[in-house]
Amino acid sequence: MTDELRSKRVAAVVDIGFEQVELTEPKKALENAGATVDVVSPQHETVKGWQRKHWGDDVTVDRHLDQARADDYDALLLPGGVMNPDRLRMNPKAVEFVKAFVDSGKPIAAICHGPWTLIEAGGVNGRRVTSWPSLESDLRNAGATWVDEECVVDRGLVTSRKPDDLPAFNRRMIEEIADGHHDRDAARQMAGTTR
Repeated sequence: MTDELRSKRVAAVVDIGFEQVELTEPKKALENAGATVDVVSPQHETVKGWQRKHWGDDVTVDRHLDQARADDYDALLLPGGVMNPDRLRMNPKAVEFVKAFVDSGKPIAAICHGPWTLIEAGGVNGRRVTSWPSLESDLRNAGATWVDEECVVDRGLVTSRKPDDLPAFNRRMIEEIADGHHDRDAARQMAGTTR
């Protein structure tokens, strides 16, 4: 275990049908780097994952979404899976929680279909990102520059395409969280919320 993320807290936001490896592998990498990772969910007690083509395991929910506050965390992790981000982007509390990270300039890591929730939270406008290929049009329509690359980092936003990209995703996510906050005004401008 390294200590580069000692005292850092990360919220991993998931709902039913999250791609299991896209939660478990980043969570393990973060914890090995010294971070505390809370699974935050609108589900109570446990939330069921998805493993490629079948239901996965039940994962313990550390904090219910209703009790979670972005101010309590240093960074955000958004795993993919098709069902999970589709449910989250339709949940006003989940979108509000994610938007708080966007507005604050805190590091955000989203993989596969995870950027769907970021679109709803206004977090991709003017950003260079990647994702599962079927999100390309959605991300471009939301103002992002979409590229087909293993891992893309843009001012604290880390994105990757699929589970095969997890080694690069995990490495870059840890680097960005270790760096900490990014410019809040730039983050707000990207989200269209400058005041």
